[in-house]
Amino acid sequence: MSLKTDKREFGERTADGIGNTFMRSAVSSAQDSLKTRRLTAATTLGDWEAWRLVGQTIRQHTLKNLDFYLNQLADNIEARGGHIYFAATKEEASSYIRDVVVSKQARKIVKSKSMVTEEIEMNKVLIEAGCDLIETDLGEYILQIDDWDPPSHIVAPALHKDRNQIKRVFTEKLGYTGDESPEKLARHARAVLRQKFLEADVGITGCNFAVANMGAINLVTNEGNGDLTAAIPKTQIAVMGMERIVPTMEEMEVLDNLLCRSAVGQKLTSYITVMGPKAPGESDGPDEFHLVVVDNGRSEILGSEFNEALQCIRCGACLNVCPIYRHIGGHAYGSIYPGPIGAVITPLLGGYDDYKELPFASSLCGACTDVCPVKIPLHEQLIMHRQNIVKEKRTGAADRFQMKAASRLLSSPSLFGKVLRLANPGSRMMSKHGRIVRGPRLIQGWVGVRDLNQPVKQADSFRTWMKERQGGTKQ
Repeated sequence: MSLKTDKREFGERTADGIGNTFMRSAVSSAQDSLKTRRLTAATTLGDWEAWRLVGQTIRQHTLKNLDFYLNQLADNIEARGGHIYFAATKEEASSYIRDVVVSKQARKIVKSKSMVTEEIEMNKVLIEAGCDLIETDLGEYILQIDDWDPPSHIVAPALHKDRNQIKRVFTEKLGYTGDESPEKLARHARAVLRQKFLEADVGITGCNFAVANMGAINLVTNEGNGDLTAAIPKTQIAVMGMERIVPTMEEMEVLDNLLCRSAVGQKLTSYITVMGPKAPGESDGPDEFHLVVVDNGRSEILGSEFNEALQCIRCGACLNVCPIYRHIGGHAYGSIYPGPIGAVITPLLGGYDDYKELPFASSLCGACTDVCPVKIPLHEQLIMHRQNIVKEKRTGAADRFQMKAASRLLSSPSLFGKVLRLANPGSRMMSKHGRIVRGPRLIQGWVGVRDLNQPVKQADSFRTWMKERQGGTKQ
C-alpha cells in the first residue's frame, strides 16, 4: 500500500461512501461514542485547554529546533549501539529496510501498526523481496487477510467492517469455525498471531515519539503487539516521520496524555513503552536496532505556511468530529490519511495533481481545529490549500466561472437586488408541491441530497419587508 489507496475519481469514491449505509452508521456510532469518551477523559486532567496549549508549545518548539533534536537522537542511538538512517525519499527508506532484512536472510517479519510504513510502500517492497510479512495490530491484520483492504481511520483502521464481515474473512482465510462474537474472533486471531511472533526473524514498528535525549522510541498501543514485535525477534526496525520527536521524557508524558485521551477516550492506553537499542548486560530487547527517519516531503513543509500541520500526533480526533468524514467515510479520501488532517497533509505529501479535491471536502465548521489536542488550525490550512489551488488554476472551468459570477454579483448591490427579484419565479420553475426537485446541471447534485421541506415562496421577501419597515408602512 502507498499514500494513494484508490485510483478512482473523487466523485466516484464519495458516491460509494454515501451509498454505504453500514459504513455511515458505523462511523456515526463511533464518532458519538468517542466524542463522549474523549470529553470525559479530558476532564480528568483539569484544564484541558491549558494542556492543549502546552502540547502546542512542545510541538512548535521541537519543530523550530528539529535539526538539533534529530542530531541529538542520532548521537544517543549510536552511542547505545543502535543504527539510524535518514531517508530523504520513500524509496530510500523502503530500500534501506529491505537491505537490512536481506542482510539478515530474514523471511518472516511481524509488524505493528504504522502509517508511515504505508506511506513509504514498505509492505510492497518486502513482499516483492520474498518476505512473509504479517500485520499484528488486530484491525490491520483483518484488513491484510481481506486482500489488503485499505484502512478507513487513523486509529481504528477496520472501522468500516462489522463482526459478520470479519467472521466471513476469518472463515475463508483462517479456517475459523466459531460464531461472530468479538471475544471468539479475537481469541482466534491471537492464537494465529502468537505463533507468528515466535517465528519472526525481524520485527518492524512505528514510532509515536522518539525521545531525543535518551536515544529511544515511544510506542503507544492498546494490544501489546508493539511490545511483542520489538522484544521477540532478534532484529528490530523502527520507522518514524522526522517530525515525530520530543526533547525528553517530560514532553513525551504530556503528549502521550493528550494522545490517549484524544484518540480513544482513555486516560492511558494499555501499553506505553519506551524502547531502543539493548544496553550491555540487558536481557530484554533486540540484538540489533535500526531507526529509519523519513523525510519524504516533510522538509518542504517545515517552515512553510503549512508548518503547523507537522504538529500532528496522529490521534484521529479530527476525524471523530468531522461531518464530512461522517458521511463519506475514510476510503473516499483515497489516502492512508483520511479526514481533516488527511485533507491537509495528503496534498502536501502527494501533490495537488492527485489530491486537489480534498481541501474542498470540508464544511469549514472548525470542529477539527477545536478538538485538535495540539491546536493545529486545520480549517485555516484547508482555506490556504483552496487559495493555492485557485491561484494555480487547478479548478475546473465551471468552478472558475461560478466564482467570477458570484464575485461580480456580490460586489454590486443593485445587481444583487435584481437577481433576488428573480428568485421566486425561478424557484417556482424548479419546484413541485412547494419543494425544489429539479434544476440545471450545476445544482442537480445539491438538489439530490437536500431535503427542502419549506415552501419556495414566502409572503414577502426580506428586502421587501425591510423597505416597508424603513418607509414606516409595516408595523
